[in-house]
Amino acid sequence: MLTVFSGLPGTGKTTLAKALAQKTNALYLRIDAIEQALRSGDAKVGTSGYRVANAVALGNLQLGNRVVVDCVNPVEESRQAWRDVAAVAGVLMLDVQVVCSDHAEHQRRVETRTLDIPGLVPPSWQSVLAHEYEAWNPQPFTIDTAQVSADNALAMILKSPCGNGLHSM
Repeated sequence: MLTVFSGLPGTGKTTLAKALAQKTNALYLRIDAIEQALRSGDAKVGTSGYRVANAVALGNLQLGNRVVVDCVNPVEESRQAWRDVAAVAGVLMLDVQVVCSDHAEHQRRVETRTLDIPGLVPPSWQSVLAHEYEAWNPQPFTIDTAQVSADNALAMILKSPCGNGLHSM
């Protein structure tokens, strides 16, 4: 099972992705951590972080491991790459878009977040507002963290049609 959490910074993706990975004993892949490791080695990041994560996810899925991905996933190209990984591995995939509909709360989260990745520079609220993020078509399973707690969101994910596969793997 491949579960991909997508959304702008500060929406709650990392909180939910980590919780799901712990609950389901899944491999947790965080694009921010991969990209920061690339930057620390003086590599140009571009799409490299996503390509590395795609390869690591595929290898683990082919071994029968669950994989949870934490990423912005802003464009159709990156979204299709995750679908391709799931198809090649022959596993179910659940796209989870995480949003925060409360503008003030979203801004507060971005501006007060504590980062746990050494060297990573947190995004500013202005950079979040300007971040490229294409509309989904069709719309994925979406969690609004302004409306539900992290515990309730996790329960919703586990009860979703694909989420039921998280219990049986």
